[in-house]
Amino acid sequence: MEGSKEKIILNIGGVRYETYSSTLRTFPGTKLCSLTEPHAPSIYDYDPTTKEFFFDRSAEIFSYVLNYYRTKHFHCPIDTCRSVLEEELAFWEINETQLASCCWLKLNNKEVQPEEFNIWDENEQPDDQCLIVQTERRDFSWRTRWQPKIWSMFEKPFSSFSAKCLAFASLLFIIGIVIIFCEETKAQFEFFTANFTSVGYSEVSHNNHETYYHQAAYLLHLELFCVLWFTFEFSVRFCFCPDKKLFFQNPLNVVDFLSLFPVYIELFVAGQIQRMPSLGLWLGFVRIVYLLKLLKISKLIETPLILRVLLYTLKSILREICILLMILAFETLFFGSLFFYGELLGSHPSYTGELHFTDILVCFWWALITLTTVGYGDIIPLTTVGQVTAALAAVFGMLNVIIPIPIFLVKFKSYYNIAIFKQKLKRSKKH
Repeated sequence: MEGSKEKIILNIGGVRYETYSSTLRTFPGTKLCSLTEPHAPSIYDYDPTTKEFFFDRSAEIFSYVLNYYRTKHFHCPIDTCRSVLEEELAFWEINETQLASCCWLKLNNKEVQPEEFNIWDENEQPDDQCLIVQTERRDFSWRTRWQPKIWSMFEKPFSSFSAKCLAFASLLFIIGIVIIFCEETKAQFEFFTANFTSVGYSEVSHNNHETYYHQAAYLLHLELFCVLWFTFEFSVRFCFCPDKKLFFQNPLNVVDFLSLFPVYIELFVAGQIQRMPSLGLWLGFVRIVYLLKLLKISKLIETPLILRVLLYTLKSILREICILLMILAFETLFFGSLFFYGELLGSHPSYTGELHFTDILVCFWWALITLTTVGYGDIIPLTTVGQVTAALAAVFGMLNVIIPIPIFLVKFKSYYNIAIFKQKLKRSKKH
């Protein structure tokens, strides 16, 4: 049996198969590969008269197993029981993760299109290391030699000890600037509530102004210190990024870029803020982007599989979500208009002053809050027509919430099963 052209005869459940020994050696470490070894006749049920190995197993499934050795693509019959297939594969020492994606979907009765099976590969982020290797082939400068190390240190927190220290320092700066933002908002609220009335700006003592601006200047210097670190970090990451286009396609990098502007703008227009206090409020509003930097904490932990599946599911039903939003918009306009005219036409002339709305836009607000089952209670129907309209709006709002849930669950379950299978396949390839 040493020659590659030597044939081996197999008797599987009474069905005779004949193949080359080289075919059985396609996958070393399996039972069929061991039949090509010299001592195989003494281990297995071998008939020297007919020169065939006998195995009392399923001939139908074995035909697909043998075809797997020939083509390196494993398929199975549609009507095969999963347990039986797993038992046969275990006997022939073949990993079930080698099953082709089309047969895996049929075997698990998943209502998923074959092209959707590859969504995991299509949505995976490109490997930065591959991009760096491609760059190294074109360039041999000092930047190319240091780029993988610096990029990994700033972008991959667990790549080295220095990367961990850098990530920890960045996390402290993020937490620090969020605390500074909270203190700034507290100081702004106290100042504006004390010095502004519904009529406009009121006269206040000079000491109150000095206290507020002194505190604001102190917080601004602390904020500037944090932003200088963010500027340094962002500049290094941008300079050593393997692909500038992909760099700005990452939402977290866009947040990092936008978070650099508020403090620099305030330093540039510092003199105008004292003359126009409302400008400080607008800059405070822009500083909300600091809170988005907390999302970078996700880099310090591995994104759970279930969260990634949730994101892919939302992408796959984006069309259905748009349709539901269109239906919600139509219902908002319809029930808002019905409520507006129902309250006006059905109310007694003496009740007109007690109506809780002033125009139809307020009724649209009421309809949206009712349809989303929130119901603040700031606007209530006073007439029979208005109460019937409110009841119908509440019922349709419940249907809007309940009907999409099964669609979402079916998609989510399908993608979750695919993700689990992909992970098993990846582990088997590593081993």
